Amino acid sequence: MLPVKSLPQPWIRSARYDGLLILAPPFLALLVVLVLPAPYRSTAQMPLLAWVALVVLIDVAHVYGTLFQTYFDPLKRRQRRTLLWVVPVACYLAGVALHSLGGLVFWRVLTYLAVFHFIRQQYGFLRIYGRQEAPAPGRWLGTALIYYATIYPLLYWHLSPGRNFNWFIDGEFVQTDWPAARTAATVLYVGLIAAYISREAWFWYRTRQLNLPRNLLLGGTLVSWYAGIVWFNGDLAFTLLNVVSHGIPYLALVWHGGAVRSQTPAPPRRGAWAGRYGLAVFLGAVVLFAFLEEGLWDGLVWREHGRVFTWFQHLPAVANPALLMWLVPLLALPQSTHYVLDGFIWRRQK
Repeated sequence: MLPVKSLPQPWIRSARYDGLLILAPPFLALLVVLVLPAPYRSTAQMPLLAWVALVVLIDVAHVYGTLFQTYFDPLKRRQRRTLLWVVPVACYLAGVALHSLGGLVFWRVLTYLAVFHFIRQQYGFLRIYGRQEAPAPGRWLGTALIYYATIYPLLYWHLSPGRNFNWFIDGEFVQTDWPAARTAATVLYVGLIAAYISREAWFWYRTRQLNLPRNLLLGGTLVSWYAGIVWFNGDLAFTLLNVVSHGIPYLALVWHGGAVRSQTPAPPRRGAWAGRYGLAVFLGAVVLFAFLEEGLWDGLVWREHGRVFTWFQHLPAVANPALLMWLVPLLALPQSTHYVLDGFIWRRQK
């Protein structure tokens, strides 16, 4: 057995902060799903209040958290001046070009971009929580599992007949019913989980060390993606597990400021919006932007939630394909920019 040397757990801020806002959300979301009435776990039903809470107040709102790491931060604006104007322009022009090929083409590409973004967020958290670990045999299993914990449910989705939920719109994924491929993907999934657990047990036996946040992150990723897509087949269950597990940790990371230290928890670095009412300003801003965006979508395009966006119903509904080609990529620009910028703003040398 190797000599035992106790190391501090690699929290981003603290055990309480990380535990409640970054690591607990998928487990809490699963508990809520388990107590839902059965129809909401297996049908396309989505109560209006649940849609507002999950889609508007968390999913769309978290997109605007990126503003506080980019455009609202004077230092970041100076450091990334070129990136911050090139990305939205490029995203809009690419969106118009895609929409000119058909609305489904645009939404399909945006969906796969969103999926990639969701997957990479989990990998990013894994890297943060593994930043203090020295190279050790089998360490690669953590990376393999965090990726396959997200990819396997997506494969299951692609290889199954229609589900009772979607990411953005119906038909966005290329799907086919292929039971043999689902079985093969499942065998690999179970095998990888078993290999990872065996490696962690062996490493703990040898060193008496356990990276708690990394393992909780992996467990939460397995829970939220498997339960949301494979185990349950309901729109509310999928949205709850998908949105809560992704949006709340992201907002928590933004509020903390992304400060990651190598040894001990660091005080939050929240930039220009810190202060006595900083949290209220932060949450109020992202919710306001989300409400305005969804109101414009509903008034101009979808016309599905008039009870929520009453004022926006006075806007003219746009149905002309030529106008939609320019309008839809513009309304989707906050999301597409968020997906692309996030590939750059969280990168660190170590």
